[in-house]
Order: sequence, then structure tokens, then C-alpha cells
Amino acid sequence: MKHAFSLVELSIVLVILGLLTGGILGGQSLIRAAELRAVTTEYNRWVTATRTFQDKYFALPGDMTNAQSFWGVAHATPSVCEVTPSTTTATCNGDGNGQVSYYAVGNSANESFRFWQHLANAGLIEGTYDGVTHGSNVYSATSANVPKSRLGTGHWHISYWGSVTGDAYLFDGQYGNAMVVGGLLANDWPNTSLFKPEELWNIDTKLDDGRPAQGKVLSGGLFANCTTAANSADLNADYRLNQPAVSCFLMSRNNF
Repeated sequence: MKHAFSLVELSIVLVILGLLTGGILGGQSLIRAAELRAVTTEYNRWVTATRTFQDKYFALPGDMTNAQSFWGVAHATPSVCEVTPSTTTATCNGDGNGQVSYYAVGNSANESFRFWQHLANAGLIEGTYDGVTHGSNVYSATSANVPKSRLGTGHWHISYWGSVTGDAYLFDGQYGNAMVVGGLLANDWPNTSLFKPEELWNIDTKLDDGRPAQGKVLSGGLFANCTTAANSADLNADYRLNQPAVSCFLMSRNNF
């Protein structure tokens, strides 16, 4: 004789399933929140490490003109040194102009990637970075030359942007040496979306002013998706907090 489940038994099963589902979703939210907090921690770590580096070596990492005197020579010819990866602390000199550039004409290239190598060589950050580009473009980033973030596929990058106007992803303004954290894109810098607008607003508020086009911390990404801006010149925009999709990356300008 076959027996069906009683209403009480079915109710117990449904309650258990509900608790499991709630626990999984709650756990995912907690993990995401921890990853977002890590972004703020990581940013502060890079800034502190760089300022400590400046105090000790009187130069910006990547840009310093006497890095080889401290950590060895990746290659004696500057133009060859530009493309010589380092499996040790051996490195290249920068041109000392205060700009952490993708290249420094007449001296050495890949300052943006030597930046992380110099910080690691100085013992100010963890990890090993080979100091060269990894793709067909000078700005191609991978886990071998820039730090990985705890947030998903996120990676950190720094480069000198100077003045930006009319860009499809960045607001108009002076950027100087700008840090970015975003998802990796083949043969490119990390500029794929990593944050929901509300998430980036939260980080921006903690680090800066909570405005996507003003202050030090800015929103990157297609303007209409992440912010209320119509274009790159709309500097009074707000974050589009009701947008549930991941549509922003973080840009922090004029850091050093």
C-alpha cells in the first residue's frame, strides 16, 4: 500500500527548503559585501604603500630614475628593458617626470607595470609582478603585471591620463595619475564593468563625495547605464541607484 506525504510533512519540507534558500542568498550577499569592503581596503593599501615609497625613495614607483641601482637591471639597453619581463627584482628605470606612463620615450617603457613591481621590490605590497605588457597593446594588463582584486574578476591598474575630454567612458576633467579597478579585457586595461551603481556609490561615499563625476573617486562606464549623465560633460550627474545591473568601474584620479 502506497502512502503519500501528509500536509505536515510537506510543510516541514517547504520550511527546510525556504531556510536553505534564504541561507544561500544571505551568504551570497555577505560574500559580495565583504568583497566590496575589500576594494576600499585595497585602494587605501596602494595609496599608503605609494606614499611610503615616495618618502623612502623620493620618487614615484615605476617613474623613479634610479630603480636599477636598488634592484638590478632587467636589461642594459633601455628600449630592450621595456619589453624584458623580470622573474626577479631586476627592473627598468623610469624618466622621473612624475607621470606613471605606459611608456617614457627615451628612457624606459611600461612605467604603469613597473609601478607594481617597484612597490613589491620595496616590500610595500605582496605579490610578484614582471613589469611588462601582456598583449598586443602597451596597456595590456593581466594578473602577471597588475594586482588582482578580491572582487570578482577585478584588477587594479594605474596610468597617467592627464586631461580627458569627450571620452565614451570617463567624465571630462584632469585625471593625472589615475587608478582604476575593473574587469580585465583582452589586450586592454581593466575597464569592464565590475560594480552596480549602488555599490560604487557606497564606495565613493566612503572614500570621497558620493558623486560620480566630481571629487577624487569617479564612475567609469557608459554614462546612461551607471549614472544620470547624458555625456562626459555632465558633471552634476548622480549615480543611477535604481539600476540593478553591473554597469560601472571605479576610477580614482590625481592620486600622487
